[in-house]
Amino acid sequence: MDYFAGIDIGSLTCDAVIIDESPSVVASAVVLTGARSRNAIEAAYHTALENAGLGIEQVSGLISTGYGREQVEGRLKSITEITCHARGACFLFPKTRLVLDIGGQDSKAIRVAEGAQVMDFAMNDKCAAGTGRFFEVMARALEVDLDDLGRLAARSTKRLSISSMCTVFAESEVVSLVARGEHVEDIVAGLCRAVAERTRALAQRVGIEPQVTMTGGVAKNLGVVRALEELIGHSFNIPEEPQIVGALGAALYAREMARSKTPQG
Repeated sequence: MDYFAGIDIGSLTCDAVIIDESPSVVASAVVLTGARSRNAIEAAYHTALENAGLGIEQVSGLISTGYGREQVEGRLKSITEITCHARGACFLFPKTRLVLDIGGQDSKAIRVAEGAQVMDFAMNDKCAAGTGRFFEVMARALEVDLDDLGRLAARSTKRLSISSMCTVFAESEVVSLVARGEHVEDIVAGLCRAVAERTRALAQRVGIEPQVTMTGGVAKNLGVVRALEELIGHSFNIPEEPQIVGALGAALYAREMARSKTPQG
């Protein structure tokens, strides 16, 4: 049995996926990137190998992606996260035509054709507005757990508007709303809607088509997902583990590349 690996090294997390030749996901790992990217790469890869019960010598090919992809040693190649997220999303949901990826510090809208071919894309990578980092700051300001934001948004009974998407100004606005006596649930729902509106604008730049697949850590925030679905008018495909979709796409490319180099017959 041959195995193949993909590593997606991002600003907040480093994700590793191992697949077999069928292909099916055998194991995965998500670790915080921290200040030392190489340490995170090693930790994610070895955790995934351990979860799979494999040794590194059993992996026939490795592809890296993400902003730190050139730091991954032993790779067959490095491929952009745009391409890898498209491949991973279309593997999980073959009819995907739009991928919305909201990661730690950037967000992307990727329009794809059949076979995961990237037709167009738009990115917001100039600031942390509407990303995982944005929600980390807001959760701290509200003194709530990051994982509880979606649940809190669902309990909102009052519509509040957040006027600024700049992380610094939005944090000040949140503090002011708390001081005014607004409920945390309503503030969180307002933040989710603001992020959804920003993401919709990104999607409109490439063209909105069904089916839509959402990837990245923010896809775990059901408040954002529901707000986006309402704005766009389509239900989304949400992977079981949306953070590893880029690494999955990289692993699929590793399988393809390794197999193309293997003599047949």
